[in-house]
Amino acid sequence: MRRKLQTAKGLPNTKDTVLCLDLDGTLIRSDALFESIFQLTKVNPLLLFLVPIWLMKGKPNLKEEIDKRIDFKAEALPYNQELIDYAISEKNNGRKVYLATASHISIADKVAKHLNIFDGVYATKDGYNLKSDKKAKVLNEEFGKGNYVYAGDAKVDYNIWKDAAAAIVVSNNKSFIEDVSKNFPVEKSFYKEVNIFKKIIKEIRVYQWVKNLLLFLPILLAHTLGNVTDLTNVFIGFFSFSISASFVYVLNDLLDLDSDRSHPRKKNRPLASGDLPIQIGILLVPILFITGIGLSFLLNQNFQIILLSYIIITTAYSFSLKKVPILDIILLATLFTSRIVAGAFAANVDLSMWILAFSMFFFMNLAVLKRYTELLVMKNKNEIEAKGRGYHIEDMGLLLSMGPAAGFLSVLVFVLYIDSTQATGLYSEPKVLWLITPVLLYWISRIWHLSVRGKMTDDPIVFTGKDRVSYVVGLIIFLIAFMAA
Repeated sequence: MRRKLQTAKGLPNTKDTVLCLDLDGTLIRSDALFESIFQLTKVNPLLLFLVPIWLMKGKPNLKEEIDKRIDFKAEALPYNQELIDYAISEKNNGRKVYLATASHISIADKVAKHLNIFDGVYATKDGYNLKSDKKAKVLNEEFGKGNYVYAGDAKVDYNIWKDAAAAIVVSNNKSFIEDVSKNFPVEKSFYKEVNIFKKIIKEIRVYQWVKNLLLFLPILLAHTLGNVTDLTNVFIGFFSFSISASFVYVLNDLLDLDSDRSHPRKKNRPLASGDLPIQIGILLVPILFITGIGLSFLLNQNFQIILLSYIIITTAYSFSLKKVPILDIILLATLFTSRIVAGAFAANVDLSMWILAFSMFFFMNLAVLKRYTELLVMKNKNEIEAKGRGYHIEDMGLLLSMGPAAGFLSVLVFVLYIDSTQATGLYSEPKVLWLITPVLLYWISRIWHLSVRGKMTDDPIVFTGKDRVSYVVGLIIFLIAFMAA
């Protein structure tokens, strides 16, 4: 065993030691086991029911069973680039670098192959879970106490650091780094400040709740916005739908981790980037589901049915239906329209078939636009398909035909509505509503024009919320409707 040399500051001179890196939370900003479970879910959701059974035989068995059924994508993990750069620098200076992880050996080997910086790999295999004291035992046997520096991120790593020459600490918790520094010599620390609360707000996509303002449309069009009971019920429905939608957003992000990380914008989402621990994402799923459903019990049964249908369809969409071309677009349009239906049920107002017809075509236009812009992003990256979707670059022409056509059909439905008995019953001057027609035509044409030029984000609703021209268009439509009333 090599003797530890001391520096002038009393800390070990670690340049002659080997460098051992942990994987979960250290080399990657995620957990490989949870990552593999979600990859398993995408293979077959029913396999989730076997996870507890496999776990009863121990974690090594769980990891073995999952490994048999997935092709783990190491290249899609959110790596800690600062630590990787440090390891490469040390390796270039002649230091040996090893991967030491409790993850299954097949995952560790794929990570090692992808990064191509390790001199060896130590991982869980043959029923031996390489974690904490077991990992310390293996490293002590291989290198000798005090002859290695270990990079870790959690309290459980104390069992390894007590025998190491020094610690490398990776954490977004300053107090944890300070505590490690008090107990062990620290060669280097990697700190990234993360506001978990802000990341949760970003992850549940509160900004997307604007879509659920559609619930207020039925009472607005029925001219009962001033009815306190109706307005209160719609507010409850709004939060019930919004929280339920957030449940689906988080679930979808957990299932789409690998494909989101290959997307130029989605890779920055809290779960995909690793800013929000995957464990918190898993915890959010039942909390959001129970809260959203719970609020619906304050309303009538019709609202509960439409909300439950929305959740079932969106969950099915997240698992598989979003990969079915054309059907995914129709489902998105249907889900938007369901918000209007939910608003009518919450307030117990009559639902106009005109508004249902208009919304179906209008939101199909936006759904096609979303897919078109995603393909445009892929085309600019010289890729041939949108990962996690069923579309290829050659589909852009078809989508460019379908989208504007659906938008213009919604305008046609609106024009026909102007001369209907429902319009004459609600407006004193219904013909004034015709002035909205050119405004709608302009707005629909404009967003497609911007999209073709690559100036649109992949979510038209979010774009609209940030677009000043859209606000002006909305104000003009409101003023025209006010004059017609």
